[in-house]
Amino acid sequence: MKATFAASLALASLIAAPALAQDPSGDAESGAALFERQCITCHVVVNDEGETLAGRNARTGPNLWEIAGRTAGTVDGFRYSNGLEALNEMGVQWTEENFVGYVQDPTPWIRETADSNRLRGSMTWKVRSEEEAHDLYAYLYSLAPPEGEGS
Repeated sequence: MKATFAASLALASLIAAPALAQDPSGDAESGAALFERQCITCHVVVNDEGETLAGRNARTGPNLWEIAGRTAGTVDGFRYSNGLEALNEMGVQWTEENFVGYVQDPTPWIRETADSNRLRGSMTWKVRSEEEAHDLYAYLYSLAPPEGEGS
């Protein structure tokens, strides 16, 4: 029992550890085109001043402002799936690696990350390729890099 708890704690700390020491590997310009083509149906990027930086008034998905490095499931007023709530409780952060895995196949990624087949995500759309997922992260990062990071 102690070994399982220790292993779970070690895994959670690895998942939650920020991996933001370097700029994203994707192409932000390609990510912008992808966001405008696909993501605006459900998501918007609105900064703290209320300025819409990307998207429309979509409310199906959470606001993606400052997603880089943010803990999963933390946008105020948004109702998350049980999978994102579990990731939130684990302290999982949206690093590039986590974001890329999630947007390519949300529910299976959640289940693997949280080690539970009972969890699911509510995002049904999937990014088609790993390259596009990296591009999308680079775009969102470019709109609001974490504090202390360059843009």
